[in-house]
Formats: sequence, structure tokens, C-alpha cells
Amino acid sequence: SLLAALQWQVPGLGPVPFVKSTDPSSSYFVILNSGSFFKVGSQLEVLVRVQDFQRKPKQYGGDYLQARIHSPKLQAGAVGRVVDYQNGFYKIFFTLLWPGQVTVSVSLVHPSEGIRVLQQLQEERPDRVYFKSLFRSGRISETTECNVCLPGSLPLCNFTDLYSGEPWFCFRPKQLPCSSRINHYKGGYVKGLLTAADSAFFQSFSETDETVKSYDFKLLPERNKYTSSKKKKPVGSSGTFPSGYYYRDQWRPRRLRMRRFNDPDNITECLQRKVVYLFGDSTIRQWFEYLTTFVPDLKSWHRIGANVGPFLAVDKKHNILLKYRCHGPPIRFTTVFSNELRYVANELNGIVGGKNTVVAIAIWSHFSTFPLEVYIRRLRNIRRAVIQLLDRSPKTVVVIRTANAQELGPEASLFSSDWYNFQLDTILRKMFSGVGVYLVDAWEMTLAHYLPHKLHPDEIIVKNQLDMFLSFVC
Repeated sequence: SLLAALQWQVPGLGPVPFVKSTDPSSSYFVILNSGSFFKVGSQLEVLVRVQDFQRKPKQYGGDYLQARIHSPKLQAGAVGRVVDYQNGFYKIFFTLLWPGQVTVSVSLVHPSEGIRVLQQLQEERPDRVYFKSLFRSGRISETTECNVCLPGSLPLCNFTDLYSGEPWFCFRPKQLPCSSRINHYKGGYVKGLLTAADSAFFQSFSETDETVKSYDFKLLPERNKYTSSKKKKPVGSSGTFPSGYYYRDQWRPRRLRMRRFNDPDNITECLQRKVVYLFGDSTIRQWFEYLTTFVPDLKSWHRIGANVGPFLAVDKKHNILLKYRCHGPPIRFTTVFSNELRYVANELNGIVGGKNTVVAIAIWSHFSTFPLEVYIRRLRNIRRAVIQLLDRSPKTVVVIRTANAQELGPEASLFSSDWYNFQLDTILRKMFSGVGVYLVDAWEMTLAHYLPHKLHPDEIIVKNQLDMFLSFVC
């Protein structure tokens, strides 16, 4: 099952003092095959040994590490695959994909002691981000708290979706009926979630260097120039890892010859006579913003300053229609009118589809504070709707944008940790494997890049995402 595949092995120890938690500055790694003659296409293996703040080797695993190889002068980078041996040792596997001087970097995102805290919050405090709705009738207005699940001690308004079965509840207003709800918005973040002892596992990483170690070595070109396959394949057709790499700041997928859409006319030609639907969170809203900024003929129609949508852009000359709509709750946007709360699965069921229809979906960021079952239920509904869409219109292009790494401070980690997002990303890939959709690997595209991680990646990363998206379309 999906949940079984995501079991993160953290030992069931009692409280662990901070000094016995993983210390990135005293941990180290070695290149296992350092005597080998490295060429493009070779495998590189790295053994990591983690130690605590007393410089004693740890005897258990569960740390969350991120690793990449990179060549700053070449603007090149790729991610590594981490294997936890549950004894304080980790092995990281890299595929060497370009010639030149290469640096190995390993970063500790969270120690295993911090992961235990995150697990507990995930299961016990799904209310740590809370939502509200305004109810109004005539001159009377009331605001109440809302969420996927609320305590049954007070009367509730049940806003569970009739078609998808997605649950959503608000506390019933004292004077007004449930039908008087007019909007939805993020209420805020719960403070004081951790004890002082638990907070130390997160505070430390804003004050110390997270990098375990960096190591340089020379990589020679292989005899036959490496080329990628020209054929575009749906996600799940290959277990290729990594899925791609950066070179000269351009993403190079290993299973697709990606086109470069450097001129607005190239994009216009690709999207001519097409209807493009973008569904999801603000990370796919970035695609809408990039396209309407970069392509002058795409004229957007929406309220100035609004970030909620729905958004619409039209190019009448070339018959292009571009739409963006946010997914249904939970969603941490500013105010969304109740009649604009739509679930992606329901929207997909209303699309006829066809060779001139393109659908792109990104849904992950707003689910990081909930138990994984909430996200799995949402994706199952979307998956079912995608399959039905492709059954009735097989030539419809459906693209899934994965999660991405983001900036983490001590407090942000409790709500949007990369460890949470890594779980969501893993579920997303498994859920849509074999369905016949295409994947834009935003996870690797942020981890492999030299720019700092952000919830909304910088423009060069977004451009590479859209180059890949458009390569699937055209």
C-alpha cells in the first residue's frame, strides 16, 4: 500500500537530548569508489556516517538528507538517491552525467529526532493551520472555524462535496444558517506547538551549517556522446533516476529530448488552437503568470492584485485559451468566495477533452499539515477523473507537476517541511504511475539547481518547467 511504502524508520526511543541528535558539522562522508576512473555515465557511491554533537557515531538512522552533485562553473547539477541502513550509515548513489569538475554536497534537512516530532504533529495536530469562513445574512455576520475534521462537541455545518465525497466542515454559526456562508480563508498558524527541548531540533539548523561535507573530483567524458531519447513517454514507463540534470542552466531530461521555448512565438505556435487548463495551488499559478508575462499576445482577464483566481487569458488571433483555477479546500489562500471553491476532480469531469485540450495539475503544498490519508483520498478522486477523461478523449494531454523543495526556517518546518513534501511527492508519483499522464519533475528541478529552495522557484526554474510542459504538448 501507499502508506506502507512511506514508513519512515525512526527508532522508538525515549526523549533524546539535543547533544545526542545528529550534528551536520561533525558528520562526514567518503567516496566509496574513489580509486575508480570516472566517466560520464559512471555510478558514484558515497557513504555517509552521522555523528551527534558529542562527536559520537550514531547507532540508528531516520535522518532526512538531501544530496546533489554540481559544477558551479557549468551551471550543472543532479540529485542523488539516499539509502538509510538504520545504523548511522547512509549510502548515496549518483549517476555522473556531464564532464568536468564535480562537487558532491550532502545536507541534513532534519535529524531523526526532529522527524519524530514532525510525525507526531502530522498525526495529532492537523489543526495547526486553521481556516475560517464568513457567514452573512442581511446585517448579521458571523465567522467560524473550518477544517477537514472538527471536534464534534459543537454543532457543525457539513460542506462535504456531494460528487467527490471530499469532507469539509465549519462550526455552525449561532444565529445564521449554514447556507449563508460567503467565503473561505486561511485563519492562521497555531503557535507554541513544541516544548523547548523539541524546538532545539529545528532551531539549530538556522544557526549552523547544514552541509555535512563537500568533495570535488574530476569527471572525464565518455567515448560516445550521451544522448537522450527523443520519444516522450508518460510517467511510470521508466524507473530512470535521476530523471534529469542541469547543464548550462538548462534542464535535460534523460527520457525526453526537451525543446527550448526561448521566444514567445515558439510558445504561441505550440499552443495555437488549444485550450489549456491549469488546476491547483500557487506553484502552477506561476505557470499562468509566466506565460501571460512572456507571451504578449496572451491577454489576461482577472482582478488586479488578486492571487486566488479563477484566471483567464486569451489570444484571439491564434485561438488560445488559458485558464487557471485553484483546487478546493484545504487551501491557504486569502479570501476565496464560496461559489468559487471547486474540486479538481469535478472540474475534470466537466471537460470534454480532445487533441486540442491540455490539462496540467499541481496539488500538494496545502496538504502538508494533514495525515497522509487526506492527501491520498484527494489524489484518488483526481486520478479517477483523469482516467475517465483519457478514456473518453485519449488524445487529451494531461501533465502532473510534482512537489518541490522550499525554504525552511525553524517555524516553517512544522507546517511545510521538505520531509512532509517528500512524502506527498512520493504518493503523487505512485498514484499516477501507469495512468498515461506526463510528469514535470519539479522536485528534482529544484533540488538539483544552485539557487536557494523556494516555495515559488525563481524564474529560470519555472522556465525549465514550462519548457518541459510544452515539450509534452508539442
